[in-house]
Amino acid sequence: MQTPLRHLHFIGICGTAMGAVAAALRAQGYTVTGSDAGVYPPMSTFLAERDIPIASPFHPDNIPAEADLIVVGNAISRGNPELEAVLNRRLRYISLPEALRQFFLSGRHNAVISGTHGKTTTTSLLTWILQSAGLAPAYLIGGIAHNLGQGCSLHESKHVVLEGDEYDTAFFDKRSKFLHYLPELVVINNLEFDHADIFRDLEDVQTSFRRLVQLVPENGVVFVNADAPDALAVTVGSRAPVYSVGFGAKATHPISNARYGSGAAFEFAGHSFELQLPGEFNVRNAAMAIAAAQFYGVPMAEIQKAVASFEGVRRRQEVRGTVRGITVIDDFGHHPTALRQTLIALRHQYPNRRVWAVFEPRSNTTRRAIFQQALPEALAEADGVLLSQVARLEQLPEDNRLNPLQVVKDITALGKPAFYEVGVPEILERLRTLTEEGDVIAVFSNGGFDNIHQRLLEVLAK
Repeated sequence: MQTPLRHLHFIGICGTAMGAVAAALRAQGYTVTGSDAGVYPPMSTFLAERDIPIASPFHPDNIPAEADLIVVGNAISRGNPELEAVLNRRLRYISLPEALRQFFLSGRHNAVISGTHGKTTTTSLLTWILQSAGLAPAYLIGGIAHNLGQGCSLHESKHVVLEGDEYDTAFFDKRSKFLHYLPELVVINNLEFDHADIFRDLEDVQTSFRRLVQLVPENGVVFVNADAPDALAVTVGSRAPVYSVGFGAKATHPISNARYGSGAAFEFAGHSFELQLPGEFNVRNAAMAIAAAQFYGVPMAEIQKAVASFEGVRRRQEVRGTVRGITVIDDFGHHPTALRQTLIALRHQYPNRRVWAVFEPRSNTTRRAIFQQALPEALAEADGVLLSQVARLEQLPEDNRLNPLQVVKDITALGKPAFYEVGVPEILERLRTLTEEGDVIAVFSNGGFDNIHQRLLEVLAK
């Protein structure tokens, strides 16, 4: 017989989601402690304000003797001294997605937004619509929407909106995170091969999404991209109703009359919408969020107002500054499809201006040779391209590693100037000599990229 849970300890507590869940459980009256390798603001301040003590670095003695349950973060692997102590002491442990399921998702209206691209924006917009309509949703998002100001709020609410990440759950559970989220509503924005460190191929990715679809109850709903055959395929056999959203003639929920500029306008579900975000992919993201909000009974007038007031998400086509007429943009994009679509959107947003793309091959997939052919075609949408050295290249054998010199050669063959620069100082110097007033520099990386954005603005100012 298990004892009642009173004390939870989080290994890896300073992750954004881990810290938010720890704080929510503390607010429910549980005793919460945690530990991490790096403890620094803003998360250290956030947790301290909620009386959650943090130990650092990792050490077996950090595990309190009275802890009833250990929450193990996704970044924690075998060899971590605290994890080894948990296993040696036969303590009860769960993953963060399991903790969400156990403490927050049971009995709720859970909307899970999934897909290779657009998850963060779609999740943020649906959350904003529900919040604007007075439904006060709880949410967990892998980014920070300007309208929301934070990526997670797990307060008491009938509605929970979750970014459904297909990445694995924990060292002991290689299933996708979203399989733990008790979905009532599922959005599948699109589906392509990604996360080469987790999935073997596209079919392997589809298997995980098929499992997600099979979890949706009969009184739930699935919204899928009508223009993505690989996404449509995973919805076959769903017990829940399936509706397709897209630009094609076969869509059950068609998008029409889309116009692009500094933002976008379109028609959907018999109504007109204005969107501050540019590009076809953002229109589809918005249509998915609108369809989901309709399912939850939000009046159309409220939806239209919320969509028009949505300001986007940090690190998604985010303008970091303009110096001497040169605009610097930060974007999280790393998959070839996302790179291409974002560059096309920037052309609509900044007509008659040169667009330079700076790309860091940093994700576990783009570091590999998998996208050797697709990256040049995507990046060639820019007027010029700069590639940095492959991140953590020593971790990959040379024959499995992206060859940036070949990417540059292939882009040049397509008629666009392209340069390989090993590090940020070399990129900054190259851009200093190449750019002129009116240019747009789009920096693509799913990491900090050595603070290149601020450094670039400083160099341009000189």
